[in-house]
Amino acid sequence: MLDDLLVVGFDLETQTEVHIGGRPLEQWRALGYRRRETVVCFYCWRGIDAPEGTKVPLLARGRIGGLVRPHFAHPAGTAPPGGHNRETVWHINAKHRLARWASTLPNVMRVRMEQWTDRRDRRADVHVTLDDGARLALEAQRELITDELWQARHRDYAANGVRDVWFMRPNTRIPHVLFAEGIPAWTLYQREDAAEARLGQPHARNDPRWWTKDLRLFAPHHPPCAGDPVVCERFPFADLGLNATGVMLPRAMTERLAQQAAQVRRDADQARLQHEQAERWRREAAARRPSRPWQPTPLPPVRPVPRPASGEPVCEVCHRPLAEPLIRYGRHILC
Repeated sequence: MLDDLLVVGFDLETQTEVHIGGRPLEQWRALGYRRRETVVCFYCWRGIDAPEGTKVPLLARGRIGGLVRPHFAHPAGTAPPGGHNRETVWHINAKHRLARWASTLPNVMRVRMEQWTDRRDRRADVHVTLDDGARLALEAQRELITDELWQARHRDYAANGVRDVWFMRPNTRIPHVLFAEGIPAWTLYQREDAAEARLGQPHARNDPRWWTKDLRLFAPHHPPCAGDPVVCERFPFADLGLNATGVMLPRAMTERLAQQAAQVRRDADQARLQHEQAERWRREAAARRPSRPWQPTPLPPVRPVPRPASGEPVCEVCHRPLAEPLIRYGRHILC
């Protein structure tokens, strides 16, 4: 994959990691193989797929307008057998790409890679501090993460007052637990210098009273709900920003979503008016219907009350004497 090209090296003079985009290619070539040889393979130097401290001066390759983006390469015969692990290369490249992007934003005060949280329970791939004091953790995720592991990381970041922002490797399935928590998920395309967002498709208006629910869900919405069919939108990093809630969509996209949400609100207002009008007509129709005049409920017919030889009225059921008010009914209330 072209996203796995080496773009990170190590400068022996400054003892820092360097990115291929940090200087023109001619400057990197002057510091690389068969020149000063001070820019070496970051992975070999750090003991990734090679003994720690392995010094492999790098070649800077690429040309303006070429099909393959500029990158570092090992000289022939100096790479580890099979090359470096692609997932590891992608992850380190991604951290540097995210850090470089965040550093260009006007509202970003500080960017640190591999920064521990205050409680030292999580280490962010890229820790960003904004000028309003908000803190973000930009996480480059190279493989599918379980719901339990993600929730543990998310809770730890929240407990430290840090908003976690997730960038996935291309062709990695997005765990919908993020969407269940209201967290967007982005896919990082380093070769295109772009990131892809997922928008939930509008929910169906199956409920006759759909207009009483969350209207945001009846238009394209970001982030999606868990289980939503999604639409992918890809944006250049130059069009994206950061704020306290995470990645900011481009203005054109924000305006488009706002227009669609406004149309849903108009539809909801119309549906509500139609419902209220139908209810009003129903009440008026009910009021116009003639009602039957009130008639008292007829009393049961008076039956002759058996009288004993003494002539005293008695209950026809239990044959005990009846009180005067019950004589006309011929029985006790409970009989």
